[in-house]
Amino acid sequence: MTTIQQAFDAQRDTALRLRQSTLAERKAKILKLRDAMLKYQEEIVQAGWADFRKPAAEVDLTEVLPVVAEANDALRNLKSWMKPKGVWPSRMMMGTKGYMQYEPKGRCLIVSPWNYPVNLSLGPLVSAIAAGNTAIIKPSEMTPHASAIISKIVREVFDPSEVTVIEGEAPVAQALLELPFDHIFFTGSPAIGKVVMAAAAKHLTSVTLELGGKSPTIVDETADIELAAKNILWAKFTNNGQTCIAPDHIYVHDKVRGAFVDACARALKDVYGANPQASDSLARVVNSRHTGRIGALLEDAVARGAKVLAGGQTDMGDSYIAPTLLGDIPADALIMREEIFGPLLPIISFSSLDSVIARINADPKPLALYMWSRNESNIKQIMQETTSGGACINHCVVQFLHGNLPFGGVNNSGIGSAHGHHGFKTFSHERAVVRTRIMLAKMFFPPYTPFTRKLISIFLKTV
Repeated sequence: MTTIQQAFDAQRDTALRLRQSTLAERKAKILKLRDAMLKYQEEIVQAGWADFRKPAAEVDLTEVLPVVAEANDALRNLKSWMKPKGVWPSRMMMGTKGYMQYEPKGRCLIVSPWNYPVNLSLGPLVSAIAAGNTAIIKPSEMTPHASAIISKIVREVFDPSEVTVIEGEAPVAQALLELPFDHIFFTGSPAIGKVVMAAAAKHLTSVTLELGGKSPTIVDETADIELAAKNILWAKFTNNGQTCIAPDHIYVHDKVRGAFVDACARALKDVYGANPQASDSLARVVNSRHTGRIGALLEDAVARGAKVLAGGQTDMGDSYIAPTLLGDIPADALIMREEIFGPLLPIISFSSLDSVIARINADPKPLALYMWSRNESNIKQIMQETTSGGACINHCVVQFLHGNLPFGGVNNSGIGSAHGHHGFKTFSHERAVVRTRIMLAKMFFPPYTPFTRKLISIFLKTV
């Protein structure tokens, strides 16, 4: 049985060789990975159902499609991404040519979560391969069927000296983090992100941290209420709320709160029927421990005075918690402090946009922010006075699917970015190169004279 150290050592020489890998070599591997995704699409669907009863359409949309799109984007654009990028010389660098050369970082570690295990393992892998790296993937032990199909795909497409999957629980992840990788790409909670960053610091390893947080949504008095309700609930309850960029809570203007809650109640019934537990469009919570955690958030909120506006039913044995809307939530409720990551949606009334902005800015910076409005002044104010990893105006969660935009957080919600060209650069070292054509710098060589000082004075006025 190959040990963690042996797997890491086996990639050393390959990583050095891949510094000279060609466009054709990288594209061939990405193409094989994409084709394997399509070949094993039904097995990926079955794994999603086996791990937490994820509907087939959701698996296709959230696990298969993003990886295939990532691969196709790389296949179309890798030639231009790999080319050195020339820059104009600054005034102090006249007589030189400057450019950035993109080099592989080397041996990379991809640590992926359980909520979208295939997507968040193999999507970053596309970027790592496009940039010319090797990779070890550590998928979550909480979704064993998904981990098995990830391993199967990787074994079929790659030699272990290029890419390998190492499964296991927390001690395996800890052992991997002790190794001097050249880059670590981690997706998970802010708490574990801090552990990863601390481990990486021991080796000065660069990191990309795709984390989470309490992503707020704002619905003002000018919003299209029906569309907002349907879209927000789709974004929230896909994967039963277990999505890092899902709306965590909603601020709704007093003038439209009643209409919005009614629209949400109708949308829930239209999508999941009178008994959501019997719906074939609703996934389950991943396991009993997380079901208990979410159930405790619901019980705490209700005990402190929150009102259940819709849903509220639980079945711990089935890892089921109904899509639930909550109102009148006190500020000291646990659900207002902890990331929910489940099918509970607090609805908070507001009358002043300034008060909402103040509340958002008082919390750690979120991974996403969503705003529903037809008032350009309100939209501008929110965009200027808040910050988040990404944002959508009159839509939710689609920023993840926009391959030409960087996807990532800010501070507590993440470091670095992924997807498309941004993912390629994440796994690349941008090497700054200056090539001299005319040696103008010799004017400043010693011995220094009064003329040297005059030249420096001229430069001080012109640079």
